[in-house]
Amino acid sequence: MHEIGVVFYVIRDVKKVAEENNVEQVETVTLEIGEVSGVVHELLIDCFNWAVKKEPIMEHAKLQIETIKAVTFCEDCKQEYETVKYAKICPHCQSENTYLLRGNEFNIKEIGVT
Repeated sequence: MHEIGVVFYVIRDVKKVAEENNVEQVETVTLEIGEVSGVVHELLIDCFNWAVKKEPIMEHAKLQIETIKAVTFCEDCKQEYETVKYAKICPHCQSENTYLLRGNEFNIKEIGVT
């Protein structure tokens, strides 16, 4: 389970930004997570809820997750398609000459504060 490690990095980065901006309390953390990032949202939420209780500046913070749809591009027919539905084979021309455009990201999008 790598979600706990990911959570520790998120908390570290959020705390740093909060301290640099003299924030008293972090209320929400919004993450953008690609649908093929390999992160299990339920585990991430459980780890986050456990870990923030150990950080006074974040002890009541809520985690919000926005999913970035995975999209693949076909080099042969120049079409984009849904990665999860069709995987590596282009549904337009059946080519395997494809690559992921987006959908494996993991970003801290927003930090809500008081």
